[in-house]
Amino acid sequence: MDIERTDLKLKKRRRQVVLAALGGLAVLLAGIWVAGLEPAAPRVDRGTVWTDTVKRGEMLREVRGSGSLVPKSIRWLAAETDARVERIVVKPGARVEPDTVILELSNPVVLDQLAAAEADHVSAQADYLARQIELESMVLDQRARLAGFEAEYEGARLQAEAEGQLSADGIISRIQYQRSQLSADSLKVRVDMERDRLANTRQNMGKQLEAERARIAQLVRTRDLRQRQVDALQLTAGIEGVLQQVPVEEGQQVMAGSNLARVARPDVLMAELRIAETQAKDILIGQPVRVDTRNGIVAGEVIRIDPAVQGGTVQVDVDLLDPLPPGARPDLSVDGTIQIERLDDVLYVGRPAFGQPESQTTLFRINGDGSAVRVPVALGRASVNLIEIVNGLVEGEQVILSDTSAWDQHDRIRLQ
Repeated sequence: MDIERTDLKLKKRRRQVVLAALGGLAVLLAGIWVAGLEPAAPRVDRGTVWTDTVKRGEMLREVRGSGSLVPKSIRWLAAETDARVERIVVKPGARVEPDTVILELSNPVVLDQLAAAEADHVSAQADYLARQIELESMVLDQRARLAGFEAEYEGARLQAEAEGQLSADGIISRIQYQRSQLSADSLKVRVDMERDRLANTRQNMGKQLEAERARIAQLVRTRDLRQRQVDALQLTAGIEGVLQQVPVEEGQQVMAGSNLARVARPDVLMAELRIAETQAKDILIGQPVRVDTRNGIVAGEVIRIDPAVQGGTVQVDVDLLDPLPPGARPDLSVDGTIQIERLDDVLYVGRPAFGQPESQTTLFRINGDGSAVRVPVALGRASVNLIEIVNGLVEGEQVILSDTSAWDQHDRIRLQ
């Protein structure tokens, strides 16, 4: 007779449950362990990355910009009056002297104005001479009147003196003497009045002639202006150099003030550099510059900094101190490096990709086993190719400077 053993089934079921629980726990622990593992470090070919060694010492801060050579002495020739271009005498590119005629212009109105100004000047001179003669005649008349009264006064004075002695001797009456004395005194007053009138006449003559001379001087200036306008119809270079532009055509009507030609000195050049606005804040007048003309390096210095920003750049004018190499000419493309300052005893390294001055970044530091680990780095002042290390690296360590954005998800890479 078989007896059913229920206790064996129960033990078997318990053993299966325990084994299943242990297996699940093992799988869970394995999953946790795998999840805690770091991802495998990617392998990078050492030849494809740019590296540099951290150094300590003197660092030269510089900024760089491109630009071109331009003439230092440029003269724009403008139209003095409205005119018509009759003939272009000299074409662009030709060497010119100060008296070289570049354009011939025409304006009949200016010629008529010159003729009228000359006629007014001649008429004013004739009026001046006539007025001078008239005023001098008035002065002569006044002098004659004065001379007559002086003669009468002198006679009356002598008569009064003689009658005074006779009156004292009792020969003539005192009343007669007093009458003669009163007549002499009256003539004396009249003589003084005529003298004042003569002085006023002379002063009035000077003022009137001065006004006439001022009017003549104004007419002379007007005539000279008209003469310059007529002379300007023959447009001359004004300086020695090369004719660069003639932006007009024969037969064209031009307005007063329009630019008609540009003359420049090709042997006296300067450099115009375009510097990024973020780097231009430290540039000062007088700082030394090295200008690369593609055919030699020329020393220079900053002479002007444009106060305005155009297209994200600032124009900096550089005076060239050394003779230019052969082949240097206006509009030649150049590169310029401006020395900002010299830093002594600083920690520096080559400037990394996307490394901005005075910022925080991360760089891959190369270890002795060929791996590279990402470390935080504080950057300081920057130059064209170098940047100061404030914190995060020490002298002698090697770092990767090239773009590492492809490994942003990794804190470690392996170089091979």
